Amino acid sequence: MLRGPDCGDQPALEVLRQIGDVRVVDSIDEALEALRAEPFDFIVSDTSDFLPLERAAVTQKAQVILDTIAEGVCVIDLTGRLLWSNRKFRGLPSEVIDRLRQMCAEACAPEAEAARPGVQVRTHRLSLVTRDDRFLEIYATPILNHQGQLCQIAVVVRDSTSTRRLQQKIDAIDNAGRELVRMDAETIAGLNAAQRLELFEKKILRYTRELMRFDNFAIRLLDKKTQKLELVLSAGLPLEARQIEIYASPEGNGISGYVAATGRSYICPDVQNDPRYLRGIDNARSSLTVPLRLHDQVVGIFNVESDRPAAFTEDDRQFAEIFGRYVAIALNILDLLIVERHHTSGQLAGDLAAEISGPLNDILSDVTTLREDYIGHDDLRHRLNSITDNVIRIREAIKEVARTPSRLVGQGARTFEPDPQLVGRTVLVADDEPIIRETIHDVLTRAGCVVETARDGDQAVAMLARRSYDLVLSDIKMPGKNGYEVFAAAKNARADCPVIFMTGFGYDPNHSIIRARQEGLAAVLFKPFKVDQLLQDVRSALAGK
Repeated sequence: MLRGPDCGDQPALEVLRQIGDVRVVDSIDEALEALRAEPFDFIVSDTSDFLPLERAAVTQKAQVILDTIAEGVCVIDLTGRLLWSNRKFRGLPSEVIDRLRQMCAEACAPEAEAARPGVQVRTHRLSLVTRDDRFLEIYATPILNHQGQLCQIAVVVRDSTSTRRLQQKIDAIDNAGRELVRMDAETIAGLNAAQRLELFEKKILRYTRELMRFDNFAIRLLDKKTQKLELVLSAGLPLEARQIEIYASPEGNGISGYVAATGRSYICPDVQNDPRYLRGIDNARSSLTVPLRLHDQVVGIFNVESDRPAAFTEDDRQFAEIFGRYVAIALNILDLLIVERHHTSGQLAGDLAAEISGPLNDILSDVTTLREDYIGHDDLRHRLNSITDNVIRIREAIKEVARTPSRLVGQGARTFEPDPQLVGRTVLVADDEPIIRETIHDVLTRAGCVVETARDGDQAVAMLARRSYDLVLSDIKMPGKNGYEVFAAAKNARADCPVIFMTGFGYDPNHSIIRARQEGLAAVLFKPFKVDQLLQDVRSALAGK
């Protein structure tokens, strides 16, 4: 209440005190100071004081609004000198403020130089990336005086870092997914199965690191027989972390085991206070682990780690899950294409289409959910739509690639003399098909090798435990131990022992080829293979020891 000359101690004052707390001041200056200091529900004053008080109240409310909004606001003159700013703007680093003032003054310079009444003005939209990777959107609007001449510039600064990063994530998902499973018919047709495998590996590593910006990660695939999560690809993990044995179990097998067993993604904001966390990168502070799904079945996990605490958000989780589906599809396509078959082109195309239909539908479902979450974000929805278009292109491209005919056709053995490079070399051949064992035994023996054979993976591992060989040729799919287990046993017996894998018309469910390639696999022979190719790979493997 503002005390006027006739206010005195009127009964009205007592009535007001019965309603609530009353503050009495004696001048307009005191009233304005009180209004700046705290809010009031209403003001009682002499009619002569009402107009200045009303203006002061409006000004005060405007100041409060400007100081509490999320955007930084300021007014500068035509030279860029700061005339007024709100609290948010004043909180920016000084070098950012200086750069903003300079940018806005330069952007509005053409209107300022025109210097004539009625000059047309427009809002200039600018952007600035700070040293700490914050993305600022800037709107600079010229202000005209009462004569219609430009005199000042109003500037609004919005921190769009989170939106920008979200857009970048969606772009990364779209690009990574497209490139990861893109099958260019002309390129793929000129590659054999081993070269296709190498291409897939490079794509997974490249797009995980460069587009998703996950520098430290591990891809583990689930062995359905043992429930073990086998490490197939990794980057940034020390040897100790790569050697940890993890099984799909909700307890006692870390975060990866939990995710594989439950199918639930897991964000760990602080690894030091999470009992599930197992050793990962050096100085790890947080991690993100998502399942790899194929046909709604968990086939592995995708684990990402950071040396920053709380580095991963719900957005990261959603996008990593979509990317994980692409990875699972890529690995499944690898299984389908790495092993050539004697079926017709139409049969192979049908197999591919059937295998990827479900996983691609899963991606479309995830994208649809995200699109509903971001209603009103037209740019983001446009990027999500591009992922949908990409899935459709993938379907058609894979059908085209699958129709390319097989280039690996077997030939009969020929007569030849012992090879000086092979004479006396000891070779173990492991294969569950007698005809394969006998054929390779005959060819290599006539070339001068000392050859022993194993009928399955268990026998091969037992033989490797008793002695070492100069070379091991092993089928991937055999009863008992699989190809990778034979590979590991050979390396354990003799670290420099080269190993050549053989595979026929089936899948590589344990991804033995991918895993062994990371550890020095010499070559892969795809049945039926030529005798010349067998001898060439054997010579190369022994020469490279």
